[in-house]
Amino acid sequence: MHQNRKASLALVLLDFVMLLLAFNAAGWMRGIISPAEWIILPLCVPLLLVVASIYLIDGYKAQTDMISLDYTSEHIIALLAAMVGTLLFTFVFLTGGYPLQQSRGVILLSFLIYIPLSLGYRRAVYSAGRALRREQSLVFVGDAETGAVFEQECLRMGCKQPIVHASPTQENEAPDNSQIDTVLGKIERGEIEVEAVILRENNRDLNSHISQRLVELYFRGVPTYTLELFHQVYWRKIPLYRLNQTWLFQEGFKIAREPVFERLKRLSDIFLSLFALTIGAPLFLGIALAIWIDDRGPVLFCQTRIGKNRVPFRLFKFRTMRPNDGKDVYTKVGDMRITRIGKFLRSSRLDELPQMLNVLFGDMSLIGPRAEWDKLVDKYETQIPCYHFRHLVKPGITGWAQVNYPYGANLDDTLRKLEYDLYYIRHFSFLIDAAIVLKTIHIMLFGKGR
Repeated sequence: MHQNRKASLALVLLDFVMLLLAFNAAGWMRGIISPAEWIILPLCVPLLLVVASIYLIDGYKAQTDMISLDYTSEHIIALLAAMVGTLLFTFVFLTGGYPLQQSRGVILLSFLIYIPLSLGYRRAVYSAGRALRREQSLVFVGDAETGAVFEQECLRMGCKQPIVHASPTQENEAPDNSQIDTVLGKIERGEIEVEAVILRENNRDLNSHISQRLVELYFRGVPTYTLELFHQVYWRKIPLYRLNQTWLFQEGFKIAREPVFERLKRLSDIFLSLFALTIGAPLFLGIALAIWIDDRGPVLFCQTRIGKNRVPFRLFKFRTMRPNDGKDVYTKVGDMRITRIGKFLRSSRLDELPQMLNVLFGDMSLIGPRAEWDKLVDKYETQIPCYHFRHLVKPGITGWAQVNYPYGANLDDTLRKLEYDLYYIRHFSFLIDAAIVLKTIHIMLFGKGR
């Protein structure tokens, strides 16, 4: 854990150095001999915005694959958002003693220089670290049944680390003859390089001797998590197989103590939906005309969905399928029911635009769990424990599950998406909403909807 923090701090410092170099280079190219003289205080603003934006896309986490195309595009989008924020700040609060146009020019140019620099050194650091680092293992401390489920989840999430199982020792067993004692001994001697130790939530099976050794490893810097916390930190979701009806009573839920955020969220929903409906009117008309020309059918698709506190409402979307073709509740890859214009609308998520009306009316929010069909909700609530927890917040046009998991096509997909929805509910805040916005822009630009 301490090593991860040091690595994250090193990346922040590198960001500062690279940003400073980019501003100086941009100033020199714009004819300002020493832009640091007037930009050193304003430099704090872009630095804070850069760090915040990169943090939202997990750019400071050791587990993030920084050479993947998905991360590269999200990184660029995050830095462009930081650039826009910096320009707005400059416009409103300062010009740095120079004409505003010149300040804008330096900021624009510096970000154009910084973006490839930031991507380049991150790829280099990530590649070098992966080449030099010894193979690290995940050590699971718990019963064999839970361990097998955890291992399957690791495979599903694409984890490549070896998993070491360590069965707990009962209090009346000799501590030096247990499997966990052997594993801990190898960790202490450096024979096993550990990325994290994962403990089952119920640790009553651990004797005092083993518990003390685990505590000592933790204070030596070995990252140690409960099973649920590991899911949250590494995969940003809640494991359903460890969930029960008392889960909501745990500490750490922000939704129960964020009334101010909820009010601000509603105000932003009203403002942004009105703005989108007004500015986007020509786009709405163009899409409606294209749908009608394609097959002369209705433009909108309306369906009863379930909202906050299980209140039903009528949801609006641009129609993307042939009229009255509801043979299958799930949409599959290459689904023949989807119209020609519907394929484009789904991949770009533009079919969701009429839901701005639902947001304006208060049935939905811009960000939240997917609004599900009432008939499917009835089915899921009988098959999936704790499914009703997702109705604690308003459904949204986009959400944490939508940006982290592909379109659901069966019950198993619904289970997986619920894990992300519950993570959103537990961490209900401005930060996670901001991360969702960045990831949604990425999806819209690269057409990953279905």
